[in-house]
Amino acid sequence: MEKLAELKALLETAEKEGAAFYEKNNKAAGTRLRNALQEIKVLATDLRKDVTEKKNAAK
Repeated sequence: MEKLAELKALLETAEKEGAAFYEKNNKAAGTRLRNALQEIKVLATDLRKDVTEKKNAAK
């Protein structure tokens, strides 16, 4: 559940940076948005691996 909370926090950060980039044309926010999206991707992949391991261990 800790990773889900971290994922949620990253999504909130991405949302904030996305608003700054798209609504205010802040180019630096675009860079921060891309970084947040990359972190989300990595965390989501790790979370998928954990779920698969737990699911397969239960068999």
